[in-house]
Amino acid sequence: MIKIDGVILKQMILSGANNLYNSYPEIDNLNVFPVPDGDTGTNMNLTMQSGVKEIANKNDSSIYQVAKDFARGLLMGARGNSGVILSQIFRGFSEGLSGKDEVDAIGLANAFLSAKNVAYKAVMRPVEGTILTVIREASQALYDKAEKNMPIDECLDIVLDEANKSLQRTPELLPVLKEVGVVDSGGAGLCKVLEGFAKALHNEIVEKSMPSVTETASYSTGKPSAPQAEVGNVQSKFEHKEFGYCTQFLMQIPEKLPRDKKVFNEKRFKAVLEAHGNSIVCVCDGDLVKVHIHTLKPGNILTYAQQFGEFKMIKIDNMTEQHEELMFEDKEMKEEAGVKDDPSQQKIAVTTSAPDFDKKEEKPAERKEYALISVAVGSGIERLFRDLSVDYIVSGGQTMNPSTADFVEAIKKVHAKNVFIFPNNGNILMAANQAAELMKEECNVLVIPTKTIPEGLVACMVYNSASTPEENVESMTENVAAVKSGEITYAIKDTTIDGVTVAKDHFMGITGKKIVCCHKHKINTLLDMLEKMVDADSQIITILTGQDVTKDELKKLTEEVKARYSSRCDISIEEGNQPVYSFFVSVE
Repeated sequence: MIKIDGVILKQMILSGANNLYNSYPEIDNLNVFPVPDGDTGTNMNLTMQSGVKEIANKNDSSIYQVAKDFARGLLMGARGNSGVILSQIFRGFSEGLSGKDEVDAIGLANAFLSAKNVAYKAVMRPVEGTILTVIREASQALYDKAEKNMPIDECLDIVLDEANKSLQRTPELLPVLKEVGVVDSGGAGLCKVLEGFAKALHNEIVEKSMPSVTETASYSTGKPSAPQAEVGNVQSKFEHKEFGYCTQFLMQIPEKLPRDKKVFNEKRFKAVLEAHGNSIVCVCDGDLVKVHIHTLKPGNILTYAQQFGEFKMIKIDNMTEQHEELMFEDKEMKEEAGVKDDPSQQKIAVTTSAPDFDKKEEKPAERKEYALISVAVGSGIERLFRDLSVDYIVSGGQTMNPSTADFVEAIKKVHAKNVFIFPNNGNILMAANQAAELMKEECNVLVIPTKTIPEGLVACMVYNSASTPEENVESMTENVAAVKSGEITYAIKDTTIDGVTVAKDHFMGITGKKIVCCHKHKINTLLDMLEKMVDADSQIITILTGQDVTKDELKKLTEEVKARYSSRCDISIEEGNQPVYSFFVSVE
């Protein structure tokens, strides 16, 4: 095969996405820190699945169109830094295929080189020994070796071979990987995708199966592996809670306007769709309008659309029933694997009411001047942010990174001229910035680079609705820089990192990006970490307690902290109720 088109690229993408899905727990286990929320594999998997959904029901033969649609799906579904970088790799890949229906070896090499260039531009401070290194060296290898009339499967073999070699070299470029004894997790995820691409071209298309959690020799240098990941359909936990109906229709706008039809306005039409559903694709081509939308009330959508034209095709699928079937299949897979369901996970029931055909169309409300959006998880932490005038909480954080689409949805819902976003996690910052870029034509989106919950709270405290956006940004950034943040969680494996010996199931104190202490009991870890954080200039100590902190532990830590620091610092201890992390701490 000397050339490939869009049909073949789609097969490659499906194979690559399935190959990553089948082994994403392995990628999660490569996390450098022995924390229980290593989620690179999960983030990359969810990002890939979002891209696959965008092309699943399309049959374009143009390789550029398939690549473009796939990149768009990745962009909107991108989660975490690894997912955002993956989306940028394939955005660059699609740009390198611009205008082409098919490509040969030379064209493919140029597309991979474009993938590398766009990915590097997307990261302000590129770090070698990461996924960026893997795509750079793999794409360069193909660019150097590609020849006219070279079979495409040989091209992918070159890319995959160099990517795997580059992955094995990542510990030499990034000392922390070598210290812990792992390769870069993002690079490993990319290799899985490329492996799926190559297999498809060798007529070995990868099918989706039970995700593997076996630590392979290529991913480890002998360090103990993390505990076995949960078996089952992880993606289902991150889907929208409302399923409803997948509604698709093709509508023709009449050339001459009949008396019973209204003038079609594309911008207004899309705005109404966005207010009544999600996963929207609206394509206007001449007198034809193609719509795909997930909505709880398809009748309302169809009634609204019929004001402007006549339907040529309508298709409605009940996604709630499909989800229940998926959950049933997932349950069977768990039972076969000997994994019991978590009784705390409640089944989601969706009810739909009859369409309100008589409801008059409401005028959109006037945009308010400011709105604040914060990422948070835990009822106590959410309450604290709402008390500080935050308009919208994006659920997520350490254990679940929101996607670009989640932020876009939040920005639309707050309906403001100026929107401040507080990501409160370094791994969420890129997705927030990506959403800001997508929405820049509609409003002024300002992402404050908060990397911890305490930083986000401090930034919200100094928000002033009477100040200009620029003044607020300056004040927030200045105050965030003065905050020392710490967090305490349990270790999932034995290791030594940053000179600290970590024991599995013991509690670690982490400040910045460094593990500073590890003890068997969480209170001892908290006190040790505070000793390292508090200095002569410290004035305020804030502690947010997690779900696992008991009343007795709360009483003990309150007594101990006040006994040590109340004479020189103001102390605030609040119930955050966050999962996974026993304590979030800030010192100012």
